[in-house]
This record gives sequence, structure tokens and C-alpha cells, in this order.
Amino acid sequence: MSPFKVYTETTMSNLSPDIQQVLAKEKPRRYTLIIISVIVLAAVALMLTLSRGSSNEAPNFATTAIERGDLTITVTATGTLAPLNQVDVGSEISGMIESISVDFNDRVKRGQVLARINTGEQKARVVQSQAALEVADARVLQAKVTVQETNLKLKRCETLAQQGLCPTQDMETVRAARDRAVADEASANAQVSQAKATLEAEQTRLSKAVILSPINGIVLKRAIEPGQTVAASLQAPILFTLAESLSQMELHVSVDEADIGQVHAGQNASFTVDAYGERSFTAKITQVRLVPQSAAGVVSYETLLAVENKDLALRPGMTATARIVVQEIHDALLIPNAALRFIPPAAPEKDQRSFMDKLLPRWGGSNNKNHDDSSKQKQVWILQDQQPTAITIKTGVSDGRMTQLLEGELQAGATLLVGVAGGAAR
Repeated sequence: MSPFKVYTETTMSNLSPDIQQVLAKEKPRRYTLIIISVIVLAAVALMLTLSRGSSNEAPNFATTAIERGDLTITVTATGTLAPLNQVDVGSEISGMIESISVDFNDRVKRGQVLARINTGEQKARVVQSQAALEVADARVLQAKVTVQETNLKLKRCETLAQQGLCPTQDMETVRAARDRAVADEASANAQVSQAKATLEAEQTRLSKAVILSPINGIVLKRAIEPGQTVAASLQAPILFTLAESLSQMELHVSVDEADIGQVHAGQNASFTVDAYGERSFTAKITQVRLVPQSAAGVVSYETLLAVENKDLALRPGMTATARIVVQEIHDALLIPNAALRFIPPAAPEKDQRSFMDKLLPRWGGSNNKNHDDSSKQKQVWILQDQQPTAITIKTGVSDGRMTQLLEGELQAGATLLVGVAGGAAR
């Protein structure tokens, strides 16, 4: 046992019980103070280490140069391809499909037979109408004979009346009979006209049993099979869908309301489809429709683009992503967008961050004008005397990769900071 411990125990034993109790309570409090002191010293040492490291280690910056070139601004929209002129062919009469003369993808000419509907019932109606016309013609002949007979009776009565042998009452009766005969003849003639019209209508319906192609084109869809019954009661059923020509097509895209102000007829565009990977097709806007389309709270406007499809690679219904050229700028100073996003590390002599900000870089906020998109005033950074120096500039339009430089103390070839070696621009 050490002399210090013996002395301490001996001294404590000589103290009064009250003093021993007070000293026993103070012992934990001293331990707490010692622990707090150790933590504070460790924190100070860490802060000094961070400050020393940041002051001694100069970052190695990644740079890029301002370029002079052309800038193309585009608006992106998606849509589907459709034939320039598409026709749905239906049937105006009901009946059973007797035969079909074409199939999918067949080329057809105007007036070519596509299908035939069974005409047994319709032919019977035509015969019935012809018989009704013949009856009407016979009634006309009968009415004409009656008119001639009553005319003779009237003339004879008029002659006898001059001799006083035909009473006035008999002559009036004969005249009335003659007038009725003339009216019957007119009625019979009207019935003939009605019967002719009915016959022509039934013959027309009979002719519609043969479905003909209304255009020169290609069969995109066939919706019937032989033996199928077609019912044309309220609406003509669609039997075939024809496209006039697939060498000329139309692309229907939806342009967002935020971009529609830049889009107008006559602008050039290009588009891609999934079927052909990176192959790009050209198009031109022909119409921007005024009627809005709303889906899930997003408003867009349908825009039509004319497409050349001479090799018939494109097909109706394909989904396309179009890039519409809304503005082209030539011989402009261009700044990479990475330079506009870059934020250099704070200089040590100007670093006013708190200890927690240094310990946790994301602890506090960062006020950087580059992140204010409400103004065209931006900041880029150059390396001057081995230190990042901010340059205020005014920017124009951007294509997402490069931005036009409008005003600023920079020229083509000037070097801008875009990142720190081992990191990236934020």
C-alpha cells in the first residue's frame, strides 16, 4: 500500500462524520468535470486539425473552356404515328358476309370489291318493288281509259243538252265523273313515281351488298370473317380500315402548355421510335391545335407533324419522341452548364462557418446565386492567383448542356472551374 493512500485513509478517518459525508458527495461531481474537460479538449483538437488541413491542402480544380458555336433549342414531346388519310369502311345494310376478297396489308384500288353480303332477301325486295311498279303502271292505263270514257259521255251530254234532251243535272253528274277520272289518273301516275323510287332504293340497297374500296390504299384492319352476320340497325358497323398511303404519315404529339408558346407551324423537328434505336426521322409541324387536352391535371396541346415514310419503315401506332427546333443561335459564346452549377470550397481566411458546419458540411445552408433561376444573373468561377474568383455574367437560353453567354467579362477560350479533382460540380 502506497504512503499516499495510507495518509489519505488516515486523514479521512480523523475527520468528523459530517465532513466525510460532504467529501463523499463531491467525488462524483469531480469525475463529471474531468469527463467534460476531456471532451472539450478533443473537440478543440479536431477543429484545429480540420483548420490546419484545409489551410494546407489546396484543392485541385477541374476546368473547362468557353466555346463559340451554334446553339439549338428544342422542345420535347411524345405522340403516335398515324396515316395521313385513314378511312373506315362499313356496311349500310344487314346480312351475312358471303365472301371476303382482301386481307390485312393488301393493296387495293378505288372501286375494288372488298366483301359481299348475302343478297337473297334483298333480291326478293327488288322483285317485290318491280311488281308494285307494274301494278302502278296498270292503274295508270286503267285511269286513262276511264278519263277517255268520261270525256265521251260529257261531249254527248253537251250535244244533247243543246237539243234539250240532256237535263242539267245529268250533265253535271257526267262532268263530275270526268273530273274524278282525271284525278284518278293523276293519282295513278303518282303511284307509279312512288313505285319507281321504291324500286330504285331497293336496287341501291342491293348494290350496297357489294362492299367496294372508296380509295386507293392499303388494308390496315379487317374486322369480319365469312359467315359472320352484320347488323346495321343504328350505326354502320366498321368492316375494314384503309390507309390511303403509308409513304406520307402524320405524327400527333402533345406539347406541354409551358412550351406551346414557342411552337408554331413550319418549324422543323426530328423524332425517334423504339423500333429503330438511334435512327432519327425528320418531320415538320403542319398544325398546332387550339383545343386543350387535360390528363391528370397536366394541360397539353395536340400538334401535327408531317412525316416522309418513303421506305415504309414507320408503321401506324408507333410511339415517337419528337424534338421540335424552336430556336437556333449561331456563333454564340457557350458556357457548359456544369460551370454554372459549380460551387467552390470556401477559402480558409473567409470561412465563417461554425464548428458544426465544418464537422458536418451539410449542417447549414448555402447561399449561391447560381441556384437562383428567377434571374439571368449567374456566377461562374475562374482561378486567379490560385484562388477561385467569382465572375458575374448574364446568360441566355440553354439546351440543357450549354448556355448562351450574353454579358460578362469573359471571352472564348476562358477557363472556368467545373469541379474539384476527385469530386464533381454540384
